[in-house]
Amino acid sequence: MKGHGNKLDFHALFAIQKGVNNMDSMDRSILKCLSENSRQSATQISHQVHLSIAAVIERIRKLERNGIIQQYTIVADQHKIGNEVTALMEVSLAHPQYYKEFTRVMNENSNIVACDYLTGDYDFMLKIQTQSSESLEQLHRVIKSIKGVSGTKTYFVLKEIKSGLTAFSEA
Repeated sequence: MKGHGNKLDFHALFAIQKGVNNMDSMDRSILKCLSENSRQSATQISHQVHLSIAAVIERIRKLERNGIIQQYTIVADQHKIGNEVTALMEVSLAHPQYYKEFTRVMNENSNIVACDYLTGDYDFMLKIQTQSSESLEQLHRVIKSIKGVSGTKTYFVLKEIKSGLTAFSEA
């Protein structure tokens, strides 16, 4: 297939630029284990990846030092903690000068669990988890009142089909 080699060359160049060129398949295996359950012990991981406990611990420390592992966290059942509504909201800004203030407000609101800067018709995609449609309406009003917001489009999530925190590219 013509161009396939170019894709691999670009991928290799991108990996070098991002600093992941020193990750091998064993590091990726360890990351996959931790992404499935970050509370796994080094002993449990060592059995899964067929590496000594000391080597697993050293590799995890290296991944932490290099900023590849940024944090250990939990995934909570949103319904069990009282968040019955999940929505996605596209937001447009009138001008890029409003970017800094808008992102500051997004970072301060705990109901906005994700905020991505986009290309296309809208500037941002928000993922919102909140107690009710009434609380979503209140949040919607807050967002619409932020200086520079020129438009929004909101979608109610009926059912989450897949959710992942980290995508692992093939090495």
